[in-house]
Amino acid sequence: MRIVNLKPTRRARLILGAAPLIILLLAYLVASGSRHAINPADKILPTLPAMLAAMHALVMVPDTMTGELLFWSDTSASLGRLGLGLAISTLSALLAGLTLGLVPAARASFGPMVTMVAVIPPIALLPALFIVFGLGEAAKVALIVIGILPVMLRDITAHVEALPAEQLVKAQTLGASSWHLAIKIALPQAMPRLIQAVRLALGPAWVFLISAEAIAADVGLGYRIFLVRRYLSMDIILPYVAWITLLAVAMDWGLRRISERGFAWAHPPR
Repeated sequence: MRIVNLKPTRRARLILGAAPLIILLLAYLVASGSRHAINPADKILPTLPAMLAAMHALVMVPDTMTGELLFWSDTSASLGRLGLGLAISTLSALLAGLTLGLVPAARASFGPMVTMVAVIPPIALLPALFIVFGLGEAAKVALIVIGILPVMLRDITAHVEALPAEQLVKAQTLGASSWHLAIKIALPQAMPRLIQAVRLALGPAWVFLISAEAIAADVGLGYRIFLVRRYLSMDIILPYVAWITLLAVAMDWGLRRISERGFAWAHPPR
């Protein structure tokens, strides 16, 4: 049997997916143990007990100045900024994507501008955003929106534009207006693509969020990582990076489940 025809069972997929992570963890533990055997004060690869002790202070012990649990304050602040940026980008991409995809005149007018904005490095605009919006929350959210919205918009526009012309012609033959075409024909077929676009945008959105928090913030996951780097506190940096990864994976899994349950027709059986 050809290897391309071998389909692992659900149990086999779980094992195959977990194996690289377990190997990576074991490799880290071995490397960390070896470095600490040579130099017990090594900070580059902290041991698991050292990371647990450092995180316990942030997770369970209130800060002496603010009285807050710093880890949860950082998480709440970052998720709030990320969620707002994703919400604005998703709604804007959907509305504008339907318009540009269905209306040729709108696509001819604004399509080149969207393409131009999409190729601008968002990080290069960060100083300008801080000048325009100040050092508050608006600049951080704006960076996320500017970073992911153009790409999402181009994807949704292309998907709507590629809908079979026969569907639109038949609907108009039956008396459908432009509004009906958008709501009854284009919107249901664009939704699975929109969720996929959000899933693909999660990674860049986290990058822009961490970048903004590293430069101008007093709370947040990115702020904490760049605050402790000056002390070489890898026992805090590595758990924070792992936590960001878990949050991103959970968000991606949730979006995938929403898409599979709400739009099963768009997902071929495994």
